[in-house]
Amino acid sequence: MLILVLPYPPSVNAIWRTPSTGKLAGRTLLSQKGRDYRGAVIRAVGGFTALPGRLKVVIEARMPDRRKRDLDNLPKAILDALTHAGLWIDDGQIDDLRIWRGPLVKGGAIVISIDSIDTCA
Repeated sequence: MLILVLPYPPSVNAIWRTPSTGKLAGRTLLSQKGRDYRGAVIRAVGGFTALPGRLKVVIEARMPDRRKRDLDNLPKAILDALTHAGLWIDDGQIDDLRIWRGPLVKGGAIVISIDSIDTCA
């Protein structure tokens, strides 16, 4: 089992943007906050070799404050950043994905546990 502590991601609305004018109008792009988060995850992951096979991922979301937040908005940014960091080949390898709300932590944090699934069982 691999356990990583990652920074808390920006909101979904802050990670992607869709310009309404110019050459990129109508395309969904990674915002500067999204690029910064992706870079922070790459630094946190370090030099892992891509995990092979089917995976189980458990995300413990340690909220940065007491504001109301939906857990279902977190996984996309986290999993995409880990894919970009090369932790696995593709997040399509994940067969079991769970997320739960952990304790409040100043600044927030994501504790992620990754385990292989024995598909021969």
